[in-house]
Amino acid sequence: MIDLNKEKLNIKDKKITLYKSTDKNAPLIVFNTFEGDGEDVYQALQNMGCTSINLLVVGNIDWNHDMSPWYMPSIYSKEKSFSGGADEYLRLLIDEILLKAKELIEGEPKFTGIAGYSLAGLFAVYAMYKTDVFDRVASMSGSLWFSNFIEYCKRNEYKRLPDKIYFSLGDKEANTRNPVLKTVQDKTIELSEYFKILGSEVIFELNPGNHFTDTILRSAKGIKAIL
Repeated sequence: MIDLNKEKLNIKDKKITLYKSTDKNAPLIVFNTFEGDGEDVYQALQNMGCTSINLLVVGNIDWNHDMSPWYMPSIYSKEKSFSGGADEYLRLLIDEILLKAKELIEGEPKFTGIAGYSLAGLFAVYAMYKTDVFDRVASMSGSLWFSNFIEYCKRNEYKRLPDKIYFSLGDKEANTRNPVLKTVQDKTIELSEYFKILGSEVIFELNPGNHFTDTILRSAKGIKAIL
């Protein structure tokens, strides 16, 4: 059966899946994904009663490049370094991918949000410093341990302070021997408090488990929280 509310397209090397709402002017949420086309997250949202939503899922992302704001050596010996391609990818997202999505949905989105898990959660926060396009941000288990990221946020002026910002973490994520990853809970709480002081409505949630527990459900919960 063909799902008329699901559009698939390729823009540059990115695989785009747009889950369209039949409602006019429904919110548009961008979700950058590590793998797949986001259907499991979309279904989880439907099951939670979030039916009035346009979900724009971007896949085939060069993860350690597109989602990282600047260079950082790998935190594991066998993995690639983070090569700082976020600005370049953000331009593609705004100038081409989002524009195309807005042509395909019903009406004008009530608001536009950006959401992501892990490095994509870091990217979602970084985006608010580079563009005023996003009204709401959700960072699920965001890689806020990234080198100098908290300092960057506090030193620089955001382009738009989102109405709502959602942060979540697994309660076991900081229980690691890795000295970089160990800081994730402290840094997430610190950034939550910072945006609260600036005047955004901030939600911080601890979920049971480590970084890889219930990623689909946690992604959907984060998106629901900013709707």
